[in-house]
Amino acid sequence: MKKINIAYWIITGLLSALLLMGSIPDVVKHSDAIALFQKLGYPEYLLPFLGIAKILGIITILIPGFPRLKEWAYAGLTYDLAGAMYSSISIGEPISNWFFFFIGFAMIAASYILHHKRLKQHQQHGTVRLA
Repeated sequence: MKKINIAYWIITGLLSALLLMGSIPDVVKHSDAIALFQKLGYPEYLLPFLGIAKILGIITILIPGFPRLKEWAYAGLTYDLAGAMYSSISIGEPISNWFFFFIGFAMIAASYILHHKRLKQHQQHGTVRLA
């Protein structure tokens, strides 16, 4: 049980840091984020919305409780990353740039799987739910 807990917090912590580093420039409308959005053909007003949505997803994943909301947060972060990857592919970004997307998908999947393993273990041991 301890190994799963440690693995969950390491993966989820790294995932949260990665997503947070990508969302803060969006929220503050940093010039690099604006340039990327212009390159992708998206309107600038979407930047803060996507950044705040990612931050809310991160918070939801990190705090205990709210199991259904947590499921939606994992799904939302996956959709966000899938949309970013699709947009990158659509403008002709080279395959070498896709590597970081796969790292993100792997981290989301690992965090999600470990989250459910933790829930299952705690339910089997009769301890408090960690949803």
